[in-house]
Amino acid sequence: MPTYVYEVIREDGEPGAQFEIVQPIKDPPLKKHPETGEPVQRVIQPVFMGGTWTESSMSRRLKDDKKLDKLGLTKYVKAGDGMYEKRSGKGPDLISRDQAVKGSDFKHLD
Repeated sequence: MPTYVYEVIREDGEPGAQFEIVQPIKDPPLKKHPETGEPVQRVIQPVFMGGTWTESSMSRRLKDDKKLDKLGLTKYVKAGDGMYEKRSGKGPDLISRDQAVKGSDFKHLD
């Protein structure tokens, strides 16, 4: 269940105290503080991405073909006009715009 942040709505319009509450995603937002009965509103929070999912760390990881291969990902790099070479993962060694590639070409290759 997600954790939501709520804020007390004060009479003077200033932000009030904030609190967190765990509730099912299908439940409607609270209208009143569960303990004091004061009016509240849900505060929109930015999405938290745990770990090292920053742009710079992802860029480094995508350049490391061995790591991509370990993760089971396939990477192709443009090798010419309409040509792509496989650098990691499963699939044909070369993809050409002149030769169609099917999804089954990527399955169960060792």
